[in-house]
Order: sequence, then structure tokens, then C-alpha cells
Amino acid sequence: MIIDEIKKQNMIALKNKDKLARSIYSVLLNKHSLLEMQKKQAGEQMQDADTIKLIQKVSKELNEEAENYKKADKTDDYENILKQQSLLDEYLPKMLSEEEIKNIIDSLEDKSIGAVMKHFKQNYAGKCDMGMVNKVLRQS
Repeated sequence: MIIDEIKKQNMIALKNKDKLARSIYSVLLNKHSLLEMQKKQAGEQMQDADTIKLIQKVSKELNEEAENYKKADKTDDYENILKQQSLLDEYLPKMLSEEEIKNIIDSLEDKSIGAVMKHFKQNYAGKCDMGMVNKVLRQS
């Protein structure tokens, strides 16, 4: 499981006294624990797909934080956030490009918005930006 690898990397960062890596891994592990408790209360189990969604969410938050640091001209903080984001990106699947999304949409029989969105959610969860799918679909 992905979370096991993150725990392992967290321990390595702890041993190496890498505060930057430790901080992002700790945030991710804490959010994972909270989500896992919520899933257990709902009678569900955590899956790698849930972990990927969580990593994507944290990565998006980091991206927003980096943009704020960039606007405030805090280059050190900005670079630190980018380093943390690169650590998380290692655990994310390769995202589909706009061209790949267009090709998939073109291959579908039913090109209605609902059918296309459902297809991508079921078959490409965590591997594509649903906003991008919507944009490409509306351009077609």
C-alpha cells in the first residue's frame, strides 16, 4: 500500500533529520489517520485510491500555499513548498494529458456530459483532473 511506503519514508526522514520531508509526511499521515477513522465509522476500509485522493488534495493545498509565498516574494518558503510537493508527486499516478482525455472521449459512444463524467470517474479515478475532462468535453 502507498501509505506503508510513506510511513517508511517518514522514518527515513526522521533518521536523517530532514525537517522539510518530515513535516509534509507528518501532515499527510495525520490526514490519512483522520480519513481512516471516518471510513471505519462508516463501515468502509481505506484503499490506495483514497490515499491517492488525499495526496492530490494535500498537493493542491501546497500549490496554493506556494502561489501565496510567490506573490509575497518569499522565495525560500516558496522553494521549500515546491520541494515538499515534489516528495508527494512521487506517490501520484501519471495524470492523463488533455490530448489523452480527448482521445478517450472520442472513443466513447455516448458523449453526453453525465455519461462521460461517469466513465472517467469509474475508470480513471485519480489519474485525471475532472475539471480538465469537463473542459475538453465542452470543447468537443
